[in-house]
This record gives sequence, structure tokens and C-alpha cells, in this order.
Amino acid sequence: MIKLINISKSYGKNKVLKNINLEIKKGEVLALVGESGSGKTTLSKIIIGIEKPDSGEVLFEGENIFKFDRKKLINFRKKTQYIFQDPYSSLNPRLKIGTSIKEPLLLFRNIKNKKEKVIETMKICGLTEEFYDKFPHQLSGGQRQRAVIARALVINPEFIIADEPVSSLDVSVQAQILNLLKNLHEKFRLTMLFITHDFSVVRFIADRIAVMKEGEIVEVATNEKIFQNPTHNYTKLLLEAI
Repeated sequence: MIKLINISKSYGKNKVLKNINLEIKKGEVLALVGESGSGKTTLSKIIIGIEKPDSGEVLFEGENIFKFDRKKLINFRKKTQYIFQDPYSSLNPRLKIGTSIKEPLLLFRNIKNKKEKVIETMKICGLTEEFYDKFPHQLSGGQRQRAVIARALVINPEFIIADEPVSSLDVSVQAQILNLLKNLHEKFRLTMLFITHDFSVVRFIADRIAVMKEGEIVEVATNEKIFQNPTHNYTKLLLEAI
């Protein structure tokens, strides 16, 4: 579904990404693992078109996203969604939960019963109808993250980037959100890039794992191979840290 070809990015003299080549296959969960500051979030923003690389290409279904015309770009936006790390800051505190989740549907003029679609999606994500008229401060961290996931899911995307989606949550809630993401992936056959610094959550959710260090991909392999027979020393260090 997505192919990265020689992606590089610098901020001033700081080289954040160095010649990244990576493929994300349709229907898989690819985990991008690395320490904070390794370039994971910058790469994810380039994949979804929020930022432009200094060089290289991002191909979505074979076409360079940075050469899309307006119509193709809108279509790309409908197919791709981003789940941000912090559910506290990624919901507008002045908007009710239902209004926030409904926002992406404004891209679709042909969906008439938008409220029904929002409530249906909320229920899939584990939120009852009563949350529709609540404000973010009235929800727990886990409930807020469910609302953020519902907002990403409401337009039926094909590809989701989940950027550290459980790192700000209590451990007990992390498991619930990981279960939800895994179930959504299976139910809707989503393609997912799951970004994390924590190898302990990767084993549960990923099909393949790409290990990132200082702006470079140092190892890519199946979940099983990474955990049983990692080849790069940095991967071994991350595994030992679990």
C-alpha cells in the first residue's frame, strides 16, 4: 500500500531521517520501534503528507503523494487517518465528543445521517451514546483515546497511523486500547503503522517490525523473527530492556 523510497529530512544541521526505504503491505500492522528522538514521528508525518521530505518519495498505491492534484489529495485524506499520542491535547476541549468525532465526516456531503454514523462508530470503539454530548474533561484518559480512535475510524479509512497511542495511559488501560486496535484491524482489515518506543506492546499487535535508530531503519523482519532471532545489536538492546 505504501512505499518509501530514499526519504531524507533535516532541520538545519540536524539530520533527522537518512535515506529511509520501507514498505507497508496492505492489511498488515507494521510496528515502527525506536527510542524517543529516533525520527519515528517525523517519518509518520511525511508518510501522511503533513510534512515534506528534503528528498525521496512516498508512494501510496503506486503514486507519489506529493504530486497529487486536489482531487487525489482529498481522496488520500479520506483513506488515511492519524491517531495522536496524547488524547488530552488531540481533542478540542470546547467541543463535545460527538462534534469532534463528526468533524471528518464534513468531507462527505453524501452521508446524511452523520449523528447515527458517529454513534455507531462510538459503540464500536466502546463508548455508549451518552458520551456524545460530553466534553473531553468529563472522560477518563482511556475513554478519550477511544474517542480519538472513533474520530479516526468514522470515515472508514484504509490506512491508520497510531503514534504511541497507549504511552500516556495507565498500564491497565493500555491493554484495553491495544485490544481495541487489534480488533478494529481484524474487523475492518485496516492497514496500520503502529509507532512505539516500547517493545513490550509490539509482540501483541504487529505482523512485522521495523527498528529505527538515529534516523535510520536498522532492521525489518516479522514479529516472530525479531523476538526469536534479532540480527542487529540495537534490536537486541531494546529487547533486553523489556
